[in-house]
Amino acid sequence: MNYYSLNRKANKASFKEAVIKGIAPDKGLYFPESITPLPESFFETIDTLSHTEIAFEAIKQFVEPDIPEMVLKEIIKETLSFDFPIVNISEHISTLELFHGPTMAFKDVGARFMARCLGYFNKDNMNEVTVLVATSGDTGGAVANGFLGVKGVKVVILYPSGKVSGIQEKQLTTLGQNITALEVDGVFDDCQDMVKQAFLDTDITDHIQLTSANSINVARWLPQLFYFMFAYKALHIEYQDIVFSVPSGNFGNICAGMMAQQLGLPINHFIASNNENNIVTNYLNSQSYNPKPSVQTISNAMDVGNPSNFVRIQEIYKNNFHELKKNLSGFSFTDAQTRAAMKELYTKYNYIADPHGAVGYLGCKAFLENNHQSHCVFLETAHPTKFLDVVEETVDTQVPLPKQIQDVMDKDKHSIKIASYEDLKNYLLMS
Repeated sequence: MNYYSLNRKANKASFKEAVIKGIAPDKGLYFPESITPLPESFFETIDTLSHTEIAFEAIKQFVEPDIPEMVLKEIIKETLSFDFPIVNISEHISTLELFHGPTMAFKDVGARFMARCLGYFNKDNMNEVTVLVATSGDTGGAVANGFLGVKGVKVVILYPSGKVSGIQEKQLTTLGQNITALEVDGVFDDCQDMVKQAFLDTDITDHIQLTSANSINVARWLPQLFYFMFAYKALHIEYQDIVFSVPSGNFGNICAGMMAQQLGLPINHFIASNNENNIVTNYLNSQSYNPKPSVQTISNAMDVGNPSNFVRIQEIYKNNFHELKKNLSGFSFTDAQTRAAMKELYTKYNYIADPHGAVGYLGCKAFLENNHQSHCVFLETAHPTKFLDVVEETVDTQVPLPKQIQDVMDKDKHSIKIASYEDLKNYLLMS
C-alpha cells in the first residue's frame, strides 16, 4: 500500500515511510492510495471470527508488504490484549467501553499498534527516532505507555499546563526511561502548532528523525477502525440500524470509523458529538469551516479548535459536502448539559460516565429524536476516574480507582516547562 499527501505536493510513501515520517514533506496528512472493501462474506460470518482475526483482515491491506503477515498477527495480538465490552443503557442506546487497556483510554489501541510497528521497523536501525506528540489529554499517557522502553525510540510529549486532568498528567510525566514530558504554557492548539512547526523546521529535521504519534500518523489512526467492527459483531444480530456517536476532538476516531465503513462495515450513520469546541457542528449547519481558538471544557480531550483529521474525512467524501452530511450529523453541548447527562446516566441507568462519554450520550439522544428506529452506540473513550474531581462532584458518589490508575497516583511528576517554539527547538537540538 502506498500513501499520498492530502496536499498533493509530495511523493507517495510506503506504509513504513508514512509511519516514520508522520506527516508528508509538503505538510499534508498521508492517506491510503486505495481502499479495497472486504467481501460481504466477511461481515456475514463475522460472529465466527476472533477480535485478532477481524483486525488482521481489516488492516492488512494498509500495511502490506512492509510488515510480514506473521509479524502483523503478533502485533495485533499484543495490541488487543484487553476487552471491548458493550453495555446496554436503554432500549435504543448502548455504550462501547474503550477504556480497559493499560492507560484506560481508547488511544491505547492506536498507540500500542504504532509502537510495535515502529519497533519492528527500527529493530535493525542504529539511528534513534524521536516521536514528537501533542496531547489534549489521553494521547500522552497512551503513547508514553505504548512506547516505553521501545529500542531506538525517544518520546517527547507536549501538553498544555493545567489543562489536562491530574491523572492524565501523572500518566505521561511519571514513566521516565525514554519518555520526556514538556509542559507548555498555553492550550492544546499551541502544542499541536509547535509539533507541526518542528516537522517543517530543517534545522531540526536535518539532524533528528522525527515522527508523530498523534492520530495524524497512519499507524495511530487506522487501528481505531477495529473496535467499530467489534461493536458490529456484538450488535448486528439484534439491531439492523446501528449508528455511532463519537465524542470528537481531533476527529481521528470518527474518521477511522468511516474507514471501517469504506471497508464495507454496514453502519448507517455517524454522529460527531462535540463540546463547546463546535467547529465541525457549525460546518455541518452552515457549510462554512472556520477553525478558532479552543475553549477549555470539562471534556478536555475534545478541546480542539482546528481538528487535524477532518481533512481526511473530507477526502473520504471527495470534498462533497452533501454526501458527507448524509453520513454525518453534528451536535455540540455545554459543560452544564454534559454534567446533566452524567447525572442522568447515573441516577436513571446506574452508569457512571466520564465527561467525554456523556457528550457522546447526548449526541445519541439528539439524533434519536428524529430517528426512532436506530440503535445508537456512544463511545466511552476513557475511564471516569481519569476525571475524578469532575465525575465525583457531578454524580455525588465515590468512584473506586482501578489498578491502572492506582499504579501512577503516588509517582513523582517530572516535566520540563516551555513557553515557546524556540524552547521546544532548543530542547530537541540539545537533548
